[in-house]
Amino acid sequence: MITYYDDRTVQVTSTAVRVDGRAYPLAELTMVWHRRGSRSWRVLAGRGAIGAALAGPLVAAALGVALALWLHRSATVTIAIVGASALVGLGVGPLADVLFEHLDRSYARGSRDWEMWARWRGQPVRLLHTGDALRFGQIYRAVQRAMERRPHPQSKVIGPSASRPSPRSRP
Repeated sequence: MITYYDDRTVQVTSTAVRVDGRAYPLAELTMVWHRRGSRSWRVLAGRGAIGAALAGPLVAAALGVALALWLHRSATVTIAIVGASALVGLGVGPLADVLFEHLDRSYARGSRDWEMWARWRGQPVRLLHTGDALRFGQIYRAVQRAMERRPHPQSKVIGPSASRPSPRSRP
């Protein structure tokens, strides 16, 4: 038995697809397809919030420099305001790494719900429903590989010895 995918809720092997404790033998699956749901505005708003959190300190630093130049104060005050603004702008550096990691994970998970369906014993059955696009892609590809490599119906058995006919050699 070959395992194509395995996590705590889904297992795809050369014999069956198991989802949440329910097993679907590959021999009984005739067709597999997927459906893509509508975009999640919550995910998109979260990405926008991350972008705003990245841009906020930089905008504040630029506004501080502009304010320092607009006030026309003494050189000491101008340098202090520009220095404080530069520190605010530099403060985004360590924070940016964390925020970019969250943004990257957000794109890997996707902004839609995904469903995998199959025809099992003649009836359509939803095998999987998830909002994680990366995981869905891995599982869907594993099911495709398992379906492609499953044994096809064997050729007709001839005679009582159950020997298979061999292909003729060509001259």
